[in-house]
Amino acid sequence: MAKTITVSVTSDLTTDQRVIRICSTLQSMGFNVQVFARSFKNSLPLGSYNFKTNRIKCYFNKGVLQYAEINIKLFLKLAFVKTDYFLANDLDVLIPNYLLSKFRQKKIFYDTHEYFTGVPELKNNHTKRKIWKFFEDWIFPKLPVVYTVNNSVKNKYFEEYGNQIGIVRNVPTTEIIEPAPMPDAWKGKIILLMQGAGINEGRGGLELLLAMQYLPSNYQLVYIGSGTLWNTLQKKIVELNLQQQVEMIPKLAPNLLKKYTALAHIGFSLDGFDDINYLFNLPNKIFDYIHAGVPCIATAIPEVEAIYKEYQCGQTISSLEPENIAKTIEAITSNNELYNQFKSNCSKASKIFCWENESLILQKIYKPFL
Repeated sequence: MAKTITVSVTSDLTTDQRVIRICSTLQSMGFNVQVFARSFKNSLPLGSYNFKTNRIKCYFNKGVLQYAEINIKLFLKLAFVKTDYFLANDLDVLIPNYLLSKFRQKKIFYDTHEYFTGVPELKNNHTKRKIWKFFEDWIFPKLPVVYTVNNSVKNKYFEEYGNQIGIVRNVPTTEIIEPAPMPDAWKGKIILLMQGAGINEGRGGLELLLAMQYLPSNYQLVYIGSGTLWNTLQKKIVELNLQQQVEMIPKLAPNLLKKYTALAHIGFSLDGFDDINYLFNLPNKIFDYIHAGVPCIATAIPEVEAIYKEYQCGQTISSLEPENIAKTIEAITSNNELYNQFKSNCSKASKIFCWENESLILQKIYKPFL
C-alpha cells in the first residue's frame, strides 16, 4: 500500500513552484501526497495537480498573530490527518510538524528554502529573531532528514547544527515556452523584467526603478509579482513620471508567467549584500530567465556569481547604484555579440539546471521510505 506524505507550507501553493515540483515528483514516485497550504485574499486559484491540495483560511495577515494562527490551525489539521510522514517547508511550519511527528511517531522531512532566521524582517526585530532561533535551535539538530536549496545555506546550517543536509535546487522543468502576445505598449522597446513573489525591501526593486531615469525612452521596465515593496514602487513611478516606461503586473500563475518571461530582453535579480539570507540566496528566477533564454543582470552574491562565472549567461554587478545598473544595461543591449553569446549560453545552462536532473537527487532522498 502506498505511503502518504503530508506536506505543509505557508504559501498559497499556486506560485510556489518548488513545492509543486517536489510534490509532483513524490506523487509520481508512488507516494500519496497531500498538501496543506494557506489561503490569502489575493490567492490565485489552485492549479490542476497530481496530488491532493488543501488551503487553510486565516484571519490575520501580519505580525505574530498570523504565525500563531496558521500554526495552531495547522496543528489541528495535522493531528487528525491520516499519514505516514510529515514534510515541513521552512521554519514557520516546522513546530506543529515536529511536535506531531513525535506524538504520533511519524517520520519528518524538512525542506528549508532559506536561512530563515537571517531574513530582513527579523534583522531589526531581535525579540522575534530570538523566538524563531529558540525553536530552530531546539528542533533542527533532532531532524532526521533535511535538504535545502544551495551550498551556502547547507554550510551555514551544518556549521550551526552539524546535520547532514542534502541539496535540491529550485530549478524549472524543461519545456518549450511559447511567448505571450507582445503588449502594444511594449512593441519596439527593450523589455527589462523583474519578476517574483518577493519583490521586497533589499532586493533591488527600487534601485532598478531609479535606474530608469538614466535610460532613454525605448526601454520598458516590467515588474511581475508581489511583495512588500509593491505599493512603494507604484507611488514612486508616479513621482518620477515614469508611467509610460514602467508597468506593474500582479502575480501570475507559473504557466502564464513563463510566457511573459520569454518576452524580456534582460531579467533582473538584485538581492542586496547586507542581509545574510539574501547573501546566501539562489533565486529561482535566475533559472526561470535561463530557461526562457533571457540574459540576466544579477548582484554578485556567492551562489549566483559561481553560476555566472562558469556558464556566462548574464552579467553580475557589485553595486546597486542606479546609475551603475543603467550603464550595465546599456553595455549589454548595445553589444549584439555579447548579448547573443549570453543567450546561447542560457540554452546550454538550461540543460544542466533543470528539474529532470534535480529530481533524481530528490528521489534518492525519499526512495528508502517508499
